[in-house]
Amino acid sequence: MSSTVKGDALLKSIVSQNESPLTHEEWEESAKKKMKPHEFGHIRSGAGAEETLRRNREAFSKWAIVPRMLNDVSSVDTSINLFGRKYDHPFLLAPIGMQKLADEEGDLASVRGAAKWNVPFITSTVSSYSLEDIAEAAGSNPRWFQLYWSNNEKISYSMLQRAEQAGYEAIVVTVDTVMLGWREEDLRNGYSPLRAGVGKANYVNDPVFMESLTDKSDAGVIQGILENVYHPSFNWKKIEEIKKATKLPVLLKGILHPEDAILAMEAGIDGIIVSNHGGRQLDGVTSSLDALPAIAEVVNGKIPLILDSGIRRGTDLVKALILGASAVLLGRPYIYGLATAGQAGVEQVLGNFIEETRVTLALSGIAKVAEMPSIKLIRQ
Repeated sequence: MSSTVKGDALLKSIVSQNESPLTHEEWEESAKKKMKPHEFGHIRSGAGAEETLRRNREAFSKWAIVPRMLNDVSSVDTSINLFGRKYDHPFLLAPIGMQKLADEEGDLASVRGAAKWNVPFITSTVSSYSLEDIAEAAGSNPRWFQLYWSNNEKISYSMLQRAEQAGYEAIVVTVDTVMLGWREEDLRNGYSPLRAGVGKANYVNDPVFMESLTDKSDAGVIQGILENVYHPSFNWKKIEEIKKATKLPVLLKGILHPEDAILAMEAGIDGIIVSNHGGRQLDGVTSSLDALPAIAEVVNGKIPLILDSGIRRGTDLVKALILGASAVLLGRPYIYGLATAGQAGVEQVLGNFIEETRVTLALSGIAKVAEMPSIKLIRQ
């Protein structure tokens, strides 16, 4: 790579950054100053004592890259292929609900920021704007839809149909949230964004949900949502039914055990997202990164594996790909960008992440993602 400002990513970034936040920690601190304490606390926090939240980050520091030298990395290709579609970068924006907590434009600003860099966006069931409005804001940029199963399964199937009609390209079924985790930050603050109505857009715009309500007041809508997000009987049979109900690829988000990965493949699932919900559901569980190698071994390349939880830097992305991930999800970092500067903040966070990823690949001796197996990691 050239050492001139024109060609060197670092020098270009030095010119462009000025006084904006740069590291994840700086973006987080900036978001904290912009947001109300209880709203920031909801986004930042994890479940219980936050062991899993910390473990997600610590796991990456336990692995070290052993780079290769004297490979031509003058042109680094970060593109990947998933489900027959070429994506420019090996990451997607994770489904994060209730983004109005960070910025009034919420998901609309985030999806536009993602479109700036051609990064796929995953819309949450509990988004602040309807999946149709988010699809319109995305334009031609790829988007997936994340589904929380409803107690009234007709509502879930209605949302699947709406996602197909709105041009979503895949369905992400979250399986680790049959009930909410023990989130002490929210308990301490006496705050629930669901009760506050920040994540109701997809429900109030769903005809099946609205028809199911006897009380259509704001209070009745919120109560209906709360009743539907609690579904402890969710099981593998339902997964098979979901797969049959849509023509789109279906991924399961929240898999940590290799045996569950095997069951997912037996159910005909198209992809797995190795995730512990960013440490927000069950505390004390393994980090997603530590769970990845065993799952990659049993999957053996048959379906895509995506790593979620704990991704903060381009070096994290590269380590995940070396350990067997096809791509990763980026979560809290872009929300902190959103809280700091709206769409422009999202764009800057993603731009920095993309450039650091390219630099990491190049300095590891990799010119394209397909060459990842040539790079070794050692456990520290």
